[in-house]
Amino acid sequence: MAKEIAGQIKLQIKGGAANPSPPVGPALGSKGINIMDFCKQFNARTQASGGKILPVVITYYADKSFDFIVKTSPVPVQLMEAAKVKGGSGEPNRRKVASVTWDQVKAIAEDKMPDLNCFTLASAMKMVAGTARSMGITVKGQFPENI
Repeated sequence: MAKEIAGQIKLQIKGGAANPSPPVGPALGSKGINIMDFCKQFNARTQASGGKILPVVITYYADKSFDFIVKTSPVPVQLMEAAKVKGGSGEPNRRKVASVTWDQVKAIAEDKMPDLNCFTLASAMKMVAGTARSMGITVKGQFPENI
């Protein structure tokens, strides 16, 4: 018989660096979930991507047990890494902060593809390019036709 799902919690935590302090501690503690058990499992599973911000969806059950799914880094974080900038532009339509190539956009789209709601690589690349545009990051060149 399947366990009864009590709810879900969505957090963004740096890979390999989960600890009981906020935001992890209060979010899990208020639901009665063992915080240290989650931190140990999360850190073990995300050690390879240490320091990157990773979204995690925690499903907790009525018996206080839990499962969690770690997703890939958010597109804005990957774009800032690729463009080597600290943050996006406050005025993206007027002030551009960096630029990326279509090859970099393609690499980000391929990495993020399981988490996006699109079916083709071309549409995923357009979504990533739109995020870049809204951050004040320009995409150099023409959209590649042979994807």
